[in-house]
Amino acid sequence: MRFNSAFRFLAICLAGVIGAGAANAQGTGGPMEVDLELVLAVDVSGSMDDEEHAVQRAGYVAAIRHPDFVRAIASGAYQRIALTYVEWAGPSLQATVMPWRLIDGAASARAFADDLAARPITYIRGTSISGALVYATALFDDNSYNGFRKVIDVSGDGPNRNGIPVEVARDLAVERAIVINGLPIMIRPSRSYVTLDRYYADCVIGGPGAFVLPVKKAEEIAEAIRRKLILDIAARPVSPIVPAQATAPVDCRMGEMRRWEWDDY
Repeated sequence: MRFNSAFRFLAICLAGVIGAGAANAQGTGGPMEVDLELVLAVDVSGSMDDEEHAVQRAGYVAAIRHPDFVRAIASGAYQRIALTYVEWAGPSLQATVMPWRLIDGAASARAFADDLAARPITYIRGTSISGALVYATALFDDNSYNGFRKVIDVSGDGPNRNGIPVEVARDLAVERAIVINGLPIMIRPSRSYVTLDRYYADCVIGGPGAFVLPVKKAEEIAEAIRRKLILDIAARPVSPIVPAQATAPVDCRMGEMRRWEWDDY
């Protein structure tokens, strides 16, 4: 009983400290304190057809509107996150579809989702996960928010084929205390020598608790995206895709070395 009382007292004190800190930051014009700054970096390269692009966008819209997404946000200390949505393809081909916005409840989540649903989908060529990571990493600079955690949630249907090596971009983000989680889309047969989830696990994700959540069927996209966003917010990682110890490490440059095979894919 004493332990429970002490725990409740500590929780009340912590809430007071957090609230005072947030008020002070806002009152002095500093960045707003949030539980999470989250970049959704979404692949719109030519390797996916129009239907796949539409299903993927609809999956993010539905996930952000979902009550479970809102409940996950409410479980944090500040009960709010900062969210931005980026579409990417080639090394210098990224578009911020939805700039940073505060999500602090059902109304702001619905507004974000409605605005996202109304935006046209970008159709651009190339697949540069590294370019997406470099672009997403820069978005945390001077964005008017100060997140307890910073996460890049990157989705894609193929390995890095253009730009700087993906592991270099990953390491640059991780050095800045940014976690990278992966949503490999494995609906079409892959031309990789290894499965895309293993590639993401070995070459793309990084940081404490980073994880991979693969999608293998079109009908699974919406549910997988919703689950992924909730895990991003709640910081409760699923078991990552870990290759068997007898398996050779993934070559993170395989996409660049076999780029010509994807040119007309």
